[in-house]
Amino acid sequence: MRLILPALIGLVLAAPAMAQTPEAERTIMAEVVAGHGRHIDLLERLVNVNSGTLNLAGVTTVGEMVRAELEPLGFDVRWVDMSETGRAGHLIATHDGGGRNVLLIGHLDTVFEVDSPFQTFVRDGSQATGPGIGDDKGGVVVIIAALRAMQAAGTLEGSNITIVLTGDEERPGAPLAIARRDLIEAGRVADFALEFEGLAIEDGEEFGTIARRSSSSWTLTTGGRTGHSSGVFGDNLGYGAIYEMARILDTFRRELPEPNLTYNVGVIAGGTPAEIDADGFRVEASGKTNIVAETAIARGDLRTLTPEQDARVRERMAGIVEDHLPKTTAELEFAPDGYPPMAPTPGNTALLERLNAVNRDLGLPEMAPYDPAKRGAADSGFVAADVDTLGGLGTAGSGAHAVGESIDLDSLVRQSQRAAVLIGRLSLGE
Repeated sequence: MRLILPALIGLVLAAPAMAQTPEAERTIMAEVVAGHGRHIDLLERLVNVNSGTLNLAGVTTVGEMVRAELEPLGFDVRWVDMSETGRAGHLIATHDGGGRNVLLIGHLDTVFEVDSPFQTFVRDGSQATGPGIGDDKGGVVVIIAALRAMQAAGTLEGSNITIVLTGDEERPGAPLAIARRDLIEAGRVADFALEFEGLAIEDGEEFGTIARRSSSSWTLTTGGRTGHSSGVFGDNLGYGAIYEMARILDTFRRELPEPNLTYNVGVIAGGTPAEIDADGFRVEASGKTNIVAETAIARGDLRTLTPEQDARVRERMAGIVEDHLPKTTAELEFAPDGYPPMAPTPGNTALLERLNAVNRDLGLPEMAPYDPAKRGAADSGFVAADVDTLGGLGTAGSGAHAVGESIDLDSLVRQSQRAAVLIGRLSLGE
């Protein structure tokens, strides 16, 4: 277990002059270590309450559990009901001590609904498994542990902190304009934003997250003249819906590739007839080998690094779709709601350097920026256009979104220490 307290004893910090003193930071380190067992107990209690996104009662219960931790720290806590989007709601907590505003972002929900066989926290030494243990209940506990340590050190009192924990990060409610309204507003008034999804680790090396790609979906529907297959490719029937679908998707594959871009095809069906359900998740088709297909449907996603890349790729996709094979039609629709990118910016890079200053003072290795193509979309994308943002400040683990999701419990210590020092320096620093 790598505890950081010894590295700070007698340390003269090399960071610029700050209102947060070296003595206060040493107290922070000690308090996190002392509270480690308490924080593991809290994590276990949170994990053992099912809060799959569609389990509205469970998400609300987890929100109340977090409220009980934040109010004794002096936070004003409110619950924002999201029944109009089909979701439980969000927890928003504020503590205005007069410093610069630091926005902390996480989420209460998990991908594991009430019918999942994976429901329970299980500990094995310094490892633990459980639904949502890293994504994102570990991140929530990191926030709480950091704030407790700041309170003990006296640095919380003068800090200006806003916490937004969404209740539908895994399956956002609709419309997103309402579902993310409060988060976006918080980002517009913040000076810095820190997101507490899982820590990026590769080959034992820890990385900082200064960028994430977007996530949006599209539906492609192609049509053709149906009839006996003996007439396929001819002047009367043309190529049919499936050949038109194949042309478009293969052209996407050949002509669209560029760095940080992916465009997966997740489901496809074609025949006479073919249709998609109202939720857009299931397709059905029937047909015979001697009938030219009348309809084909495919759904996929699009992930880009910047808004400019997103707009450019969508335009190129539309151009490919419009170049029809004879006697066919095609329509490409992009879903109106999607997760925007957290584009890399100089401000985000500067925030990572602030974290690396903390790492140097704690005796930890510095963190390089993580490859954004290896990170999924997150709620930080909704604020990144308005405020310098740093992500991946939650726990270290593996297997997110899968049965057996796990975390390294020792990472609660170093991540909470890093977060507490960083938050204080950002809010209280000159």
